Amino acid sequence: MVDVAFRRKAGGTGLQSRRCAAARVPTRTYTMPHRDPLTGILNLMQFLAILNRDGGTLRTTDLAALSDFLTRTMEAAGHRIDVEIVRGREIVAALDRAVARDDVEVVLAGGGDGTISAAAAVLMDTDKALAILPAGTMNLFARGLGISLTLEQAIEGYAHGHVKAVDIATANGRPFIHQFSIGLHARMVQLRSRFEYGSRIGKIWASVRAAFAVLRHPPAIDIALDVGEAEIRTTTTGLGISNNLFGQGHLPFADTPDGGVLGIYVAGAANRLQLAWLFLAMTLGRWQETEIVEIHECETATLKILSPTRRYRCVIDGELAALEKETVLKIHPKALKVLVADVEATTTA
Repeated sequence: MVDVAFRRKAGGTGLQSRRCAAARVPTRTYTMPHRDPLTGILNLMQFLAILNRDGGTLRTTDLAALSDFLTRTMEAAGHRIDVEIVRGREIVAALDRAVARDDVEVVLAGGGDGTISAAAAVLMDTDKALAILPAGTMNLFARGLGISLTLEQAIEGYAHGHVKAVDIATANGRPFIHQFSIGLHARMVQLRSRFEYGSRIGKIWASVRAAFAVLRHPPAIDIALDVGEAEIRTTTTGLGISNNLFGQGHLPFADTPDGGVLGIYVAGAANRLQLAWLFLAMTLGRWQETEIVEIHECETATLKILSPTRRYRCVIDGELAALEKETVLKIHPKALKVLVADVEATTTA
């Protein structure tokens, strides 16, 4: 063993929560080849691990030891694996090369949340599966997939895993696996980028400082949001649109990554105390209990910014981006293949 240290409550808009009708895509599960328990014959899979040395906790990880553990674990399970260690500026080119390789069946991406989002975008609508090495700050998409947050256990799970198809969303054609947001969250990320931090704990502390700063001067954005056949017109302090609805009682991630809907969270006008409770409720998974949040679900939504957009940014999977006057958001059911651990295999391994 290698030490892991290798390191809905209706608000001001008056619109009730609704779901847009649509045909559901049947669940598909792809069995991950492994050693046949009767014949002992190995069915090999070709992995390509792309590790972003500048991303997430990999910045302080012994990547040589991690690469060695990856190789030994996968080969022991009968798979083949190549490992590439790249800089952050090289990650997109490395992912493009991975997709172009006919022999690669699973791309194991390691780095921060931006790295995982970039990998999912490249692998969307391909026959290759994404395996997530959970080295980000919150690892929300990995949590929703039930992936162990310990690097060692995640790797061991992938050695005896299976591939399943899950949803991915887009904002004006740009894929995202977790969330598109404006207002509170975007402003917080913008402020956080001004603080210095070199670790996961440092980033969390910077986020707390940024949150307090946002509470002193919360944003107010005039929007029109088409949700199905209805239109919401309101002034929002924050809007989040997620890849499937967030679950309850935990950090904001989807319990059902193949639910086939966008989760829409609209925060109305609020005072500082209400916003502080909103931040806490989001962390605890209790936003349904807040007075200011409306929750809706749909498969396609169109967001129109009525305020001057030059004053605002959006956040897509944790990365700041320009906010356009109109953004079309869509869910793409079963458009991303992911590798997850086989529970029975990992418990008996």
